[in-house]
Amino acid sequence: MKVPNLLKLPHPLPSEELFESLLKGSHFRVERIISCGQMTPPEQWYDQETDEWVILLQGNATLRLLDTDPTIINLVAGDYLFIPAHQKHRVEFTSHQPPCVWLAIHGQFDP
Repeated sequence: MKVPNLLKLPHPLPSEELFESLLKGSHFRVERIISCGQMTPPEQWYDQETDEWVILLQGNATLRLLDTDPTIINLVAGDYLFIPAHQKHRVEFTSHQPPCVWLAIHGQFDP
C-alpha cells in the first residue's frame, strides 16, 4: 500500500493554487492546499459558510482578516489559525520557495 505524503509536491508546481480534498464527512472536509506565490485577487474576500481550522505546514504566508480594524497575520511553518464562519479574510502573500503547503479542516466547530 502506498502511503500519501502531505509534503510531496507535484512536479512541475501548479501555476494556480491547488486544492486537494483528502477526506470528507457529512459535516467536515479536510483539504491540502498548495500555494506558490498566489494570493487573493485585489478587493476579493473569502466569506465561507463553515468554520475553518488551517495549519501552514511549509513556507510562509500573510493573511488579512477584515474586522472593524483589519488584522494582518504573518504565518510560518507550524502556525495554525481558526477562522470562524463568515469571518472575511484574504491571502496577501504566499512564498514561492519553499511553496506553501496548508492543511485545512472545514466544518462546524464548537468554541
